Amino acid sequence: MDFLEIIKQIDFEPFYLTFKLASLTTIILFIIGIPVAYFIAYSKSKFKSFFEAVIALPLVLPPSVLGFYLLLILSRNGFLGSFWEKYFGHQLAFHFEGILIASVIFSFPFMVHPLVSGFKSIDKSLIEASYTLGKSKLKTLFRVILPNIKPSILSGITLSFAHTVGEFGVVLMVGGSIDGETKVVSIAIYDAVEKLDYTSAHIYSAILFGFSFFILLLVYMFNGSNKKLNMRRDT
Repeated sequence: MDFLEIIKQIDFEPFYLTFKLASLTTIILFIIGIPVAYFIAYSKSKFKSFFEAVIALPLVLPPSVLGFYLLLILSRNGFLGSFWEKYFGHQLAFHFEGILIASVIFSFPFMVHPLVSGFKSIDKSLIEASYTLGKSKLKTLFRVILPNIKPSILSGITLSFAHTVGEFGVVLMVGGSIDGETKVVSIAIYDAVEKLDYTSAHIYSAILFGFSFFILLLVYMFNGSNKKLNMRRDT
């Protein structure tokens, strides 16, 4: 069997679902992550440490633990799953919307932490100068802070996207392996190995491996060129 015949036998729908999931997750995380990271970076609230610990939980919790509790919440007996079923006709668990919510929660620290580092790296004199010129906090955020933390933004977007692409445990717990609905590439690899279909597993894994490496390479190249540009400006 030649390479073209092997490729024709591969179901590429898991790739579509994977990149759809990763794209939507990254967009949602970016929208939510900016105000959350801004609060953590600049707030002096005594509850800040509590919020930081909650956000970082997915980094230390086993995916099976987080996936189990999300499954309870998103199933038809859970408060969020029952609400969704009442108004949208189906529970969240074992549907695309369910793995989207799970992915947002599980990848949250991968967006927030780089943004927090970026916010903290901003020279406070730039922010104070913006306020002195009469700019509001919102205008200062979008016109002064965000343009100056592009590497952190890129890191957050890339890490969130790549982490969602490679996620397995939480997606399997919440979504199972339903063709056209929740069967992303990581699940397709698992299913192929279970069926002893190592050819399909190799192809899925190789494509995912190559894509992940390429994305990370672009990030490191961008950050490296950005550092050189900043060094030239400083000199």
